[in-house]
Amino acid sequence: MNIKYLITITLVCVPIVTLFSQEKKTYKINTVAFYNLENLFDTEDDPITFDDDRTPKGKDHWTEDIYKDKLKKMSKVISEIGQDVTKNAPAIIGVAEIENRKVLEDLANQSTLLPKDYGIVHYDSPDRRGIDVALLYQKSLFRPINTSIHELLIYDNKDATKRVYTRDQLLVSGYLDGDLIHIIVNHWPSRSGGEARSRHKREKAAELNKKIIDSLFDIDPYAKIVTMGDLNDDPDNSSVKKVLAAKGDKKDVTQKELYNPMYSMSKKGIGSLAWRDSWNLFDQIIVSKGLLDKDYSSYKYYKAGVYNKNYLANARGRYKGYPYRSFANGAYTGGYSDHFPVYIYLIKEQ
Repeated sequence: MNIKYLITITLVCVPIVTLFSQEKKTYKINTVAFYNLENLFDTEDDPITFDDDRTPKGKDHWTEDIYKDKLKKMSKVISEIGQDVTKNAPAIIGVAEIENRKVLEDLANQSTLLPKDYGIVHYDSPDRRGIDVALLYQKSLFRPINTSIHELLIYDNKDATKRVYTRDQLLVSGYLDGDLIHIIVNHWPSRSGGEARSRHKREKAAELNKKIIDSLFDIDPYAKIVTMGDLNDDPDNSSVKKVLAAKGDKKDVTQKELYNPMYSMSKKGIGSLAWRDSWNLFDQIIVSKGLLDKDYSSYKYYKAGVYNKNYLANARGRYKGYPYRSFANGAYTGGYSDHFPVYIYLIKEQ
């Protein structure tokens, strides 16, 4: 079936669209998204983590008013991802750079998100800065049945005994409108110290991610898997292309393999963040073969995108067009995040 375009016709608990090809068919459609929230911290001092800067008396002067404004802006963006097509916020959204469960609860209770009744899956990671990954899901659309955290053990390349404490990888398995789907949320180690020097850390993260995915394939070779996150690498870097073996062409993907729809976007110069006058597509959503075939009796991948609306970008100046970050030059800017969100649509014949 050659799907050409879609028109939204109505909205119920699961959004409905009509897709036109050779014949008119009706499909359910849902958005699955990922968003790096750029250091969403509360104002309280956590004695265990290095969050002193993000307190009212810290050097960032992170006050309650700033925190509330940050929450309002993050909730606005999340509520609008995919909304133009589905008339709904994402059914499932992975997030990164959040401090704890409290900030997720505060986020889900914002006026723009409260009607969506988001559930939360969150575990504390050993990251020294105290930032974690998590999953938000609309309870009316997605039902988790199993959640687990997977520890990433990596060590400094100068001192093999010195552990680098970073984010765990979160696996959530559950039913999206009756279909079993596995979601992995990632935030791989940064490029601090340089891309080449830190490369082994992200390759280790990719090895862990592949281990999780292979364990799911061992149970079901046709498993529907979505792995998403801020990978701190582009689709053609070794961690994603070689270790994870995510392919950029659907035709090349066979059973128990992965397709990366962000590969072609990256080749076109599309990015989710900018640095030193160049774009990177570190934020990626990658899907398994089980989401690629043309039998739409169950949910399948339809298309992917970067949510880069004008208001999320700097309107002027040296960084015009870059993501309008919320913190720069030692002060709160009133912006959103230094990353654009990314998303995919999943569709299922009604």
